[in-house]
Amino acid sequence: MCRAMNRSFTNVLFGAFGQVQATVGAAGEQRAVRSATPEEAAGILQAASRVIVVPGYGMAVAQAQHKVRELYDVLMKAGVDVRFAIHPVAGRMPGHMNVLLAEANIPYDRLVEMEEVNSDFAQADVALVIGANDVTNPAARHDRNSPIYGMPILDVDKARTVMVIKRSMSPGFAGIDNELYSLDRTLMVFGDAKAVVGSLVKEFAGGA
Repeated sequence: MCRAMNRSFTNVLFGAFGQVQATVGAAGEQRAVRSATPEEAAGILQAASRVIVVPGYGMAVAQAQHKVRELYDVLMKAGVDVRFAIHPVAGRMPGHMNVLLAEANIPYDRLVEMEEVNSDFAQADVALVIGANDVTNPAARHDRNSPIYGMPILDVDKARTVMVIKRSMSPGFAGIDNELYSLDRTLMVFGDAKAVVGSLVKEFAGGA
């Protein structure tokens, strides 16, 4: 469809979805972010061929791993290639995400470590960030004044479309704003991770 229209995947999606709103960052400055409903987010997933899920502490707090497994199942059934990008310090202890995803019976070969998966984000139609914050912040690459400068991150911002499931715009453990959230290609889906992913499953399955 995108080739026929001579438009990119991102342009097609963002022409139809998302509402721009202003938010106030941790430093007090205003930033524009684009938000979407779970219904709109499900529509984006339906159009995708490759999805990389990025789990984080927010998934753990919401105990959303079993709903994430349900989403994985409906996406794979629809022919979408789904993998999970694992940052070694995501969560509150090393291996936290591996433990939670194993508990939900996500196949181990679908879990990909940071060093291996980072080169694949540019080919991903959607990077779905579920409660991960500092480990996805592009400031770690270029902002020498940032407390996370030099920290290896997941290259989420290189995906064609980024969807972030998060309760609010509050900062992560490092206490700083995440530049990812105000990028043109990013959609914020606000809400409890378990509830939002459950809504995605319902919408996606209903429209499949």
